[in-house]
Amino acid sequence: MEGPPVNDLCSVCHGNFHTPCQANCSHWFCGNCIMEVWHHGSAVQPCKCPLCRRPITLLVPTQDSLRQNHDPEVAQVLRKIETYNRLFGGRDTGLVQRIQDLPFLLRRLFQEFLDPQRSLPLVIRARVYIAMILSAVYIVSPIDIIPEGILGIVGLLDDLLIALICFLHVAALYRSVLYARHGGS
Repeated sequence: MEGPPVNDLCSVCHGNFHTPCQANCSHWFCGNCIMEVWHHGSAVQPCKCPLCRRPITLLVPTQDSLRQNHDPEVAQVLRKIETYNRLFGGRDTGLVQRIQDLPFLLRRLFQEFLDPQRSLPLVIRARVYIAMILSAVYIVSPIDIIPEGILGIVGLLDDLLIALICFLHVAALYRSVLYARHGGS
């Protein structure tokens, strides 16, 4: 699914989406509307999502919007989004922000793996596969940092920690791809 949900409206202008883009909190906005929200606040800080109040550190326009870049209005909005991403997309975020971004990034990554029209760089794809395979091998192997046989259910904590670290690593890899596509140099 590329694009905002059907019959959904922009939560800023309450109209149909024009140059829709998805924020790292998974909410959809018109590109121009979310840029107006940012310009209304501090220009040196990322704006907060009007719905959930989380800082928006990455805006991803739809493929349809990117294809319409010959339209001067759309091109101007895309340039603003690129500038926004360049300012805030490459910043280090805290652990809580990274965990909150996991559903957005992992869902988009999974969709990109399934879409034959899109292609991740081979190095990124290989790193994702290696991280997932090594995590799965550790989780199913009988060798653990905290053995389940001795500590019971508490012994599963190291498996959960390894899975979380793997997901955070994979999400960071994909975030770097999105940043390079939509704002990085």
